[in-house]
Formats: sequence, structure tokens, C-alpha cells
Amino acid sequence: MKILTRRKFFKCSALAATSLLIPDFLKGFAGTYSPENSFLKNSLKSGNKLIVIQLSGGNDGLNTVIPYKNDIYYEARQKISISENKVLKITDEAGLNPEMNMFREIFDKGNLCIVNSVGYPNPDRSHFRSMDIWQSGSSSDEYVSTGWLGRYLDSDCTGCDNPYNAIAVDPNLAMALKGNKRSGMAVENPQRFYMNTTEKYFLELAEQTKIFRDDNNVSYLYKTLAETTSSADYIYENSKIYKSKRDYPDTAFGKNLKTISEMINSDIDTSVYYVSLSGFDTHVNQNGRQERLLKEYSEGVYSLTEDLRESGMLGSSLIMTFSEFGRRVKQNAGGGTDHGTANNLFLIGGNLKTAGLYNSMPDLSNLESGDLKFEIDFRSVYSTILRNWLNADDRKIMGKEFEMLGIV
Repeated sequence: MKILTRRKFFKCSALAATSLLIPDFLKGFAGTYSPENSFLKNSLKSGNKLIVIQLSGGNDGLNTVIPYKNDIYYEARQKISISENKVLKITDEAGLNPEMNMFREIFDKGNLCIVNSVGYPNPDRSHFRSMDIWQSGSSSDEYVSTGWLGRYLDSDCTGCDNPYNAIAVDPNLAMALKGNKRSGMAVENPQRFYMNTTEKYFLELAEQTKIFRDDNNVSYLYKTLAETTSSADYIYENSKIYKSKRDYPDTAFGKNLKTISEMINSDIDTSVYYVSLSGFDTHVNQNGRQERLLKEYSEGVYSLTEDLRESGMLGSSLIMTFSEFGRRVKQNAGGGTDHGTANNLFLIGGNLKTAGLYNSMPDLSNLESGDLKFEIDFRSVYSTILRNWLNADDRKIMGKEFEMLGIV
């Protein structure tokens, strides 16, 4: 094989990083590789699984979990409110969007916990800033570069020496999975991921790194390439063990949920999965658009839940769904809603401490500048999951102690 010059080597390395693999995904492997720690070696069965679903854009919680007995709701939303006769009733005062019939089945089986009025003090209505706050698990006046689940990986949790302990089944790695020492990895399609690492160009690049391994930059790239190759092989080979026969929505989101199911049921040594569904920024013509998204979400999550139930994995799986903020109570002139603050959050699993509504519906008569007041700090949800579900030191990861909730 022809030897690359040093200049051409670095040029090829840069090209590989930008065209073949996502840079943030590469950075996630820094400092974790050692020859005696092969990623192909299985550790002990990994235990509880956490699946985080991000509804990007700010889902309107009031048209998702509907206070159908509240006159203020109908007065504030004369054009976009959901009439009582269409609501899928789950309690005497609350019901689900009519497109969430499969979600109601999860509720009826006792596998859904709805936490209302979740938010944080001094909320930010910017998509990007509020999402950073939620993903980092910080307060609104802090700027943190690591994610709450990335810090979980940093905490030397069981199996966290493997980069695939946390996987974003998305094109990009979410900030939530980025730590200081360790980060998760982005693997949307295990087969495509594996094929990328077995291409001739990638293999030649990996071979060339041996020549300049005394250089710190090359040493970093060598470790990255080695870890990428071994991780891709492990994920691809193990993901073939279980193939779901369930129907999922024929969308990117549906396919990604199916991939998560197959990974979990193949017993890949991954504790945290992350996936997103976008399009919830409904400033105009909200109802049709939101209902299509909620139907896709509802049907996808139902298929995932039933897959896990049938394989006996639902009891050790927890699905958490959040959005960066809710919407304002009053509709706008465009038949939609503008950026709000507090919102509902969903927890799904076979081992919940509380099923149904965890707390009361939002108080629409007691608003703050037209927005819902938060009752439950989202960091209490995170801390409870870290301590009670992932068996981690929530105080160290979150930076302080938050109230524990009776959810898991």
C-alpha cells in the first residue's frame, strides 16, 4: 500500500472526520481505549434501560393532555381547543388528543405516568437556550457544556468504559449525551454504521495512523478509529440477534424506535438510548400538524412498548418523553400557539411507582404572564431517574440535591 505523506495524511484525516463520521461523535471516544479493554468483550448484563424521547419545537401540552372540564381552556382557545366529545378521556377532568388512541392503551394498561406542570425557575422561551437547559440539566442562569447523561457516563457507571453505553439513534449526538471524559455515540443505522467502518478508505486511513502514532494528534485519531471500528462491529453483530415483527410508523422516527427495540432485545450492552421527533413549533394552523405528529409518536411508542412487553423487557425499561417548553395558554391570531413555559412529561414502563396522573392538571386560573406556572422542577425527574433507575450518584451528576419523586 502506498504510504501517505504527513501533509496528505492529515488532509485525509480531516476529510474522514467531516465526510464519514460526525465530529462530535468522534470526540466522544477520547481517552477510553486501551488494548486490554476490548469493546467486543461483553460485560455483565446491563440491567435497566432508559429511553429518552425529545419532542423538538415545544409541544403544546394543553392540546396533548386536555383539561376538557375547564372552561378557561375553551375560552382561551376558541378555535383550536379539542371539544369534549372528541377527547380520549382518561380521568374525570383529563383526556388525550383524539389522535393518541394507542397512547391511551398504554395508559389503560397501567404503564404510563403523566407528570404535569414540569419546568424550571425563570424559564427561557428560546428553542435553543431552553433545549440546552433541559439537555444539560442546568438552571436558566448557568451555561454548561456537558449533558446530564454525559455526566452520568463520566461518573464511572457500570459498563460506561464502553462508548456504546449511551446511543443516540439519530443523525447527530444530542448534547445530553456529551460528558467531559466520555460521551455517547450517534448510530442511526447499525448496518450503515458498520459498512462505513469497513470501507477501503476508512481501513487505509486506520493503517496509516500507525506510521505517525508518536504524534499526539495522530495518537488521538488512532484511538478513535480503533474504537469506532470495534464498536461498529459489536453493535452490528449483536443487533442482528433480534428482529422485530411489529409494525412501526413508516417514518424516520418509527424506524429509529424499531432500531432501539431490536438493540434492547438483542441485549446490546447499552443503558441509555436517545431519539427525537421534530416539528412541534406550531405557531400557525396548529391542530392538523400537531395531531399528525402526536399520532406518529403515539403509534411508535405503543409498538416499542409492546415489543418490550412481549420480550419481557418492559419491566427493566423506562421511556421518558419531554419537550423544551410548552405553549402559551391563549391561542394566537394564526390558529396556533406561541412559546410558553411549563409542560407535561411522560414516563412509560413496566415498573412505575405511580401510574396515571402523577399530579393535578395545570391551574389555568393562576398564570404567570399568560403562561403556566411550573410545579415540578425537571431536574427532580432527572435526579430520581439517576438515583432510583440508573443507580447513580444524582447529587454529583446534577451538582446539587433535588426533590425525589415517586415515579420509579
